[in-house]
Amino acid sequence: QVQLVESGGGLVQPGGSLRLSCAASRSIISFNRMGWYRQQPGKERELVAVITRGGSTNYTDSVKGRFAISRDNAQNTVYLQMTSLKLEDTAVYYCNVDLTAYGPRYWGQGTQVTVSS
Repeated sequence: QVQLVESGGGLVQPGGSLRLSCAASRSIISFNRMGWYRQQPGKERELVAVITRGGSTNYTDSVKGRFAISRDNAQNTVYLQMTSLKLEDTAVYYCNVDLTAYGPRYWGQGTQVTVSS
């Protein structure tokens, strides 16, 4: 079992930045993959960014060049640095972990990000 707690969401103007944090309840060193997803009202949850145990990253096209995912194994935390935020980035952002390539998968409770002028 893994508990994930997200933080860092809030209200920001277009063009601004936020850094989301996801703290795990135990060591993340062995976790196969950690990621950030987001869900907008009336839409399905979508993958934003993932980082593997080896440090490889992948991003959805709409955030490439603006968002960066990283992990700090010593702090048991994964981050999502978001810059040049747009109105369409407004969503609830969820942290996710896949312990192995075959699961299990765990989710955080989500943190709201609102981009508005």
